[in-house]
Amino acid sequence: MDDNMLKMKILKPVDSLCDYTFNFCWNDSKLQPEDVIPFQEGTSITYRDLVAALKAGKDLYIDGNVGKRLAYSMGTDLKHLGGTGKIETAGNIFIEGDVEPEAGMGMVSGSLYVRGDIAEPWGNILEVTSDVTGYRKFRSITDILSNGPGQDTLKKNSLTENTLILNDGILRGTIGARCNWEGTIIVEGNVYNGTGVLMQKGTVIVKGDAGMNTGSHLDGGTVVVHGSVGEFSGAYMKDGRLAFINAKGYVGAGMTRGAVYSKKKASTSPPAAKAKLEKDDIEFIRKIMETGRVESMLYNKYEAEKEKEKFVKVHMRDGSIVMRKI
Repeated sequence: MDDNMLKMKILKPVDSLCDYTFNFCWNDSKLQPEDVIPFQEGTSITYRDLVAALKAGKDLYIDGNVGKRLAYSMGTDLKHLGGTGKIETAGNIFIEGDVEPEAGMGMVSGSLYVRGDIAEPWGNILEVTSDVTGYRKFRSITDILSNGPGQDTLKKNSLTENTLILNDGILRGTIGARCNWEGTIIVEGNVYNGTGVLMQKGTVIVKGDAGMNTGSHLDGGTVVVHGSVGEFSGAYMKDGRLAFINAKGYVGAGMTRGAVYSKKKASTSPPAAKAKLEKDDIEFIRKIMETGRVESMLYNKYEAEKEKEKFVKVHMRDGSIVMRKI
């Protein structure tokens, strides 16, 4: 390990370490980025200190077990914090212990080195062969697809030139987050929340069910689920296509562009509304959902409904009525 790293020992697991979003509402508390991380021994490091170190390309060493949501959106220059919204380089995190669920959700760069285990569900990460003795190594799926595996070899999964197959049976969320890769990710099983979030290019095909926020903020990619999707799927879609068999909650909230396809009639949130199924839609469904032509024609399509012009009745002096645009 490089001596130029930030080191910290914690006596109990702490949630949301290295969370680039500082979205501490997950903890149902009023934490601030400048707050000192609890249960430290001999240091007074803040949540912001960890993120700043990673952004500067430094490595982190944490002695102890780590809580939930480690490295949330790691490697993203987030817009809501004044950034560009694009992917940036990040340092590595070394954990001398175990990691609780949802590690690497939305993670797009950097690596995790873990001495122990990571509990499921995982985030947007894959295990690869480790280059540091005694540690397991995990990299972002987005990073591997965008920049290639390099000297790393995937464990239990396979990657060809344009297809990544995930068949290790591990439940993952935010698969393909912010991906801008012209290829296909195939998941042989179920997935957790946020599949395809902020994808710009590429296709994710899930051969099972998906959780909440599937295809949310989709920005040009394609997400296909051969099962059900959870609440808030397709929310705030900017572009792209989302297809599934049925939805367990409302879909399309706040979407501006793109299309949502459902075999069973779905409940929508504004501005999503039923739209006409065109010829190219039918061909897309037939191919991606592996259905016959007749079955493809029975799918429901939803798009953002254009805001209708509103008029008001104006009574004229001559007794006539004129409809004027508001």
